[in-house]
Formats: sequence, structure tokens, C-alpha cells
Amino acid sequence: MRIKRQSKKTIIVREYELEVGKIQVYNDYMVTTFDEGATLTLERAYQIIGIAEIHFRDKNFGFISLRRNSYAVDPSIYNYLRELDNLKAFAIVSIKEIDMHNFKVEKMFYKKPMKFFIEYTNALAWVKRRVKSSK
Repeated sequence: MRIKRQSKKTIIVREYELEVGKIQVYNDYMVTTFDEGATLTLERAYQIIGIAEIHFRDKNFGFISLRRNSYAVDPSIYNYLRELDNLKAFAIVSIKEIDMHNFKVEKMFYKKPMKFFIEYTNALAWVKRRVKSSK
């Protein structure tokens, strides 16, 4: 008798559709994909922070911003995200040069562990490592 090994599949805990895009919540991180032309304001950032507080109230987590589309970010948002003590890693994933340039500006506002990646799998590995090492 052969026992079938089950592949370790990543399970989405919850998915949210917001006015500006989609948020997928996993066990120890969340992934955002915002719509083309969206503007990420402080009010919308509060929605994201609220979702983070629901799912990660008592545990460390990471954040991955998948930048498939072009959208505007109010950099003052990072002052509030910075206050989430349990947010241990912030990754931005994009192949666009403009996003790489914007990342340098965003990083000045955030002032916590934040990295830019071209490959999603590398971003995910870095986020998981940071969350795990901060437990």
C-alpha cells in the first residue's frame, strides 16, 4: 500500500475586495494587489491596518505589495504602518523601474525592514524568514 504525500499548499485564510484592489490574507502574511490608477490614501490604509489587526492581533506578520498595476501611494501612510509593532517585513514586488525609484522614497518614510523584489517567490521567502526569526 502506498501512502500519498500531500503537497504543502498555501491556503488563503481570507480574501478582501476593496474599492482600490484585493487583499489576500495568509497564515502569517498578507498580499495586496491594487487596481490600475487607484490612489492609496490614509483612509484606505486604515482599512488595510484594520484587516491586519483582525487577522494578526497577537502574532507577527509580513506584508507583500504586488505592484502589477500603476497606482499612487500617499507616503504618510508609512508613518501609520510603522506603528504596527508586529509587522516584521514589508516587501514590494515589481519589474517596473518607476516602482524601484518610488521604493527608495517610500523606504525613507517607513524606516523599518523593507525590501524590493523582482520575483514574488524571493519576496515571500524573505518575508517568511523575517516573520519566523522575530517570534
